[in-house]
Amino acid sequence: MSAATTSSNSRTPAAAPPRFIKWFADITIDDVPLVGGKNASLGELVRELTPKGVNVPNGFAITAEAYRYLLREAELEERIRQTLDGLDTRNMEALRTCGSVIRGLLLGASIPPELEHEIIAAYDSLKGRQPHPVDVAVRSSATAEDLPDASFAGQQETYLNVQGHLELMNACLRCFASLFTDRAISYRVDKGFDHFKVALSIGVQKMVRSDLASSGVIFTLDTETGFRDVVLINGAYGLGENVVQGSVNPDEYYIFKPTLKTGHRPLLQKIVGSKEFKLIYDIGGGKMVKNVPVPTGDRAKFANTDDEILQLARWACLIEEHYSAKRGQPTPMDIEWAKDGHTGEMFIVQARPETVQSRKAVEVIETYKLRQRGPVLVIGRSVSEKIATGPVRVIKSAEFIGQFKEGEILVTDKTDPDWEPIMKKAAGIVTNRGGRTCHAAIVSRELGVPAIVGTEHGTELLKDGQMVTISCAEGDAGFVYDGRLEFDVQRTRLTDLSRPRTKVMMNVANPEEAFSLSFIPNDGVGLAREEFIITSYIKVHPLALVNYPHLEAGAVKQQIDALTASYTDKPQFFVDKLAQGVAMIAAAFYPKDVILRLSDFKTNEYANLIGGRAYEPTEENPMIGFRGASRYYNPRYQAGFALECRAVKKVRAEMGLTNLKLMVPFCRTVDEGRRVQAEMEKHGLKRGVDGLELYVMCEIPSNVILADEFADIFDGFSIGSNDLTQLILGVDRDSEIVAPIFDERNAAVKKMIAQVIAVCRKRGRKIGICGQAPSDYPDFAQFLVEQGIDSISLNPDTVLKTTVTILETEKKRANPTPYG
Repeated sequence: MSAATTSSNSRTPAAAPPRFIKWFADITIDDVPLVGGKNASLGELVRELTPKGVNVPNGFAITAEAYRYLLREAELEERIRQTLDGLDTRNMEALRTCGSVIRGLLLGASIPPELEHEIIAAYDSLKGRQPHPVDVAVRSSATAEDLPDASFAGQQETYLNVQGHLELMNACLRCFASLFTDRAISYRVDKGFDHFKVALSIGVQKMVRSDLASSGVIFTLDTETGFRDVVLINGAYGLGENVVQGSVNPDEYYIFKPTLKTGHRPLLQKIVGSKEFKLIYDIGGGKMVKNVPVPTGDRAKFANTDDEILQLARWACLIEEHYSAKRGQPTPMDIEWAKDGHTGEMFIVQARPETVQSRKAVEVIETYKLRQRGPVLVIGRSVSEKIATGPVRVIKSAEFIGQFKEGEILVTDKTDPDWEPIMKKAAGIVTNRGGRTCHAAIVSRELGVPAIVGTEHGTELLKDGQMVTISCAEGDAGFVYDGRLEFDVQRTRLTDLSRPRTKVMMNVANPEEAFSLSFIPNDGVGLAREEFIITSYIKVHPLALVNYPHLEAGAVKQQIDALTASYTDKPQFFVDKLAQGVAMIAAAFYPKDVILRLSDFKTNEYANLIGGRAYEPTEENPMIGFRGASRYYNPRYQAGFALECRAVKKVRAEMGLTNLKLMVPFCRTVDEGRRVQAEMEKHGLKRGVDGLELYVMCEIPSNVILADEFADIFDGFSIGSNDLTQLILGVDRDSEIVAPIFDERNAAVKKMIAQVIAVCRKRGRKIGICGQAPSDYPDFAQFLVEQGIDSISLNPDTVLKTTVTILETEKKRANPTPYG
């Protein structure tokens, strides 16, 4: 299945009569019965996409008729039928024996002379005039592959770096035999396919020398959530089988389709993978390919440039658009790519419709939530957004899969199609290796089983029989907790909810949750926080990065070096990471408004960042100290705020996410608001230019008292009810002595909120709320609606129930009772 091939797409006609051979240029997607799904798709790519600039390696298909001809000439069909008769695929030992016998029959057959002659003639034609044998990939292509109701991808075999006539013939026989691997037999039985109505074609394709460069896979949607507006690309060094099979933890990239198509560079996220091994040619060895370790320095680097990734994303969009038009419906794609190490060219080596997320109709949102947490045993990448509990079963090799029992948590190094018969019995799956497009991840999604991949040491840290809970419902990271933990599952039917007049927005902090949260009915994001992104992804105080050349050697500098290993420009690390986190949220809700609150750490919180203590004063009361707007123009922090502005400009200008609005927190005076805007303008962020809207947090009594004046220089207000309540009532809600006095529903607080809403309505300024109160108290949300607030921004888990409250309140306002 992987990455291989050179640049020529020119076709030299074979000399032999084309009874069993069809060149890719003569094949279309309608030829699945003749050449299987994989080859039909390659033909479609060569015919329709290469004229649009998509590079696809040349090759030919050995038709399914060749497979049937072999069965007839070798008189194998009846013997295979007898072997399969009465097979129970749930009996692992019987399945293994049956598969082994049938494969032996096919491998022992002789390819008929007429068929052998045609294959060799086509191969020599592909070779052209070069003196040495051409290296090719030999790929199985089942004739039932990629049907709307079944995914045969990965069921059969692929062989790489095949050279010469003898090796080619052997590879063809092994492909024919792979139609009866244990997992393929089991899959056809489970899906109700007749074994003899599925035939096998073979694709022979020139290798791209990605063993000298890189390769990987592309999905034109988010594989976890089904979010359609992104391209997900995984890549690693060497031939692509390692990425497909989950043998390495690859680099991962998200690209935003809507603004990619308008000429922007919306690389939303880049995560460097550990890429421990690479698959290369085995020159002179007994095998055709071999895995070798990747040097430590190369592991920390991305395997591809941004330009290469964006090029692949553009091609992926072209391919998706073509297949969608061909099928008459949106068709997300599963694509394989490779880079040639000799020429530096990028290639698409395979494409097929995605078969898991694209089939799901988002009519019901299913939300899993832990009631409690326990000791964390293992962490990896989460798959399937579910939670499961069960006893651990560590299986280190496929030969021991017979030990697995239904309902256990499968823990292994990695999976391949041989593991599928037991994967469907697992309550959950944990692997040491693999990214979110590896075999274990793809099959887990198809089965609806939560999985955690790329844990690195799962098989060492988890023990047989140990009761665990695996949680994939907490964002990108998946956690294996000790013990059986209680959890809840909430199911909400989306068709039951209408939209209220009052906008219902969300408070979002974690970029990893943004795609899944976007499916909850909403009107955008009323509060996106920088703080989570800075503490979770950046971790370093911005001024420590600005002043990096002047830092003394020691623990702080070592920590910064470890986090920013791939950056010589240390401040750019802050800009890129903040931009990526913000962009993930802005893209998830595009084109709806996403209001980003600029950094609002208090000094003690800034001090806790790496290197932060050197730049922060010690304050007795940080809540009303050096925070928010006061920092941005102050010489003590100006250089740090400049990095924030650069990140925002990158999201809006470079990525094209102009739905991103900005909000200034803790702005004490109108003059302070003007000074902040002057500072922003220095960095290319001018209110009103390119649609940039600027809001102010309404969280200080002065914001309410001088609402008219603030409305002169800001486009809107967002009520921060937490701080506003503390400052109106003069209470520290963190003090256990006076905390009971803290209540957003206090008459003084409500009067101030009603006052600022009235001013905004008179001035035509937007007014919303992003504080905790409407998430906690339905009656407070009702009060806000009655005052005519424009939007209420809620914690995601309260959006649906509060929407119902808002709808009921609006209905009462429209149809008041005789008594009010």
